[in-house]
Amino acid sequence: MFSQVATCLAQLPDYYKTVNRVTWVVGNIDKVRPAWEALGLSDIQEYPNIQLVGQFRGKPVTIYAWQITGHLGNLTVDMIQPAEGQANAYTNFLAKHGDGILSIAHEVPNRDALEKEILRMKGKGVGVLQQVTMQRDVTYIYFDTEPEGKFALGLVYRPEGMPAVVGPAVVSHFSPVVWDAAAVSAYWEKLGFPAFPIQHATPRPDSRYRNQPLLLAFEVGFQRHAQFRYEWISAPPSPANIYADFLNKHHCEGIQHIGIPVEDLAKSVAAYEKLGYHMHQLGAWGDVGKPGSGQYAYMDTDSVGGITVELLHSY
Repeated sequence: MFSQVATCLAQLPDYYKTVNRVTWVVGNIDKVRPAWEALGLSDIQEYPNIQLVGQFRGKPVTIYAWQITGHLGNLTVDMIQPAEGQANAYTNFLAKHGDGILSIAHEVPNRDALEKEILRMKGKGVGVLQQVTMQRDVTYIYFDTEPEGKFALGLVYRPEGMPAVVGPAVVSHFSPVVWDAAAVSAYWEKLGFPAFPIQHATPRPDSRYRNQPLLLAFEVGFQRHAQFRYEWISAPPSPANIYADFLNKHHCEGIQHIGIPVEDLAKSVAAYEKLGYHMHQLGAWGDVGKPGSGQYAYMDTDSVGGITVELLHSY
């Protein structure tokens, strides 16, 4: 088993060890931008009328969109609102999923590496969903991994480089919600990424959903191959919980939340509530208050961008 994993990881290019940015697709930037500015999105650059030229599912495409780029501490965010009426990866994602994170993208060092990875993925049975270049000579590749992998694996390339932001570690992890975590793990392992062992989370009496007791058993797999952790969650439709809420609202699996560690959970929850975002689910792990334990609270930010914030405090 160890030799199989080592061989699998050896096939994976080193640039997958870092995340360069996420592509966050929204239907209305005017609504989402100020909300996330209040939640910490900073250093915003605005591109109000961009043109992206390339291919979508192998056919020529020209996409018009409005984009802003900002930072959530250590995470660069490309937030994009595509023009209506065009068939492309952005509009298709909005139609299927609504607002949310379409892709987690990694920077390739040169064009040869880009073409080499396209060929490697093709050999694994994965085609390019969309490849486009914008005016600033930035090329974005989205692989067609969403149906089985639950988000589009992305690559980004610019001749003079496009380094990831260096900032405080505000975001700790991404968390997709899926129906069958084992099947998703097997899919990513086939593509060269590490599998995520599935752990069973047992019900805790101190868990709450919308201020009511929640006895929820669910499965979670932790995948660590980049500076951000991936936390894959598979939960039942009942009792009611925020993971099932996400699946019901967006009608498909995908990235449900981002994790943000905080020093004072109660104080941070109060700050979010002051902005109008309430705690929808609360939980913990370990023997609360002792080393190795912690608590978390999910804030209902899904209404502004399709992504929930998990505030978490470790002891």
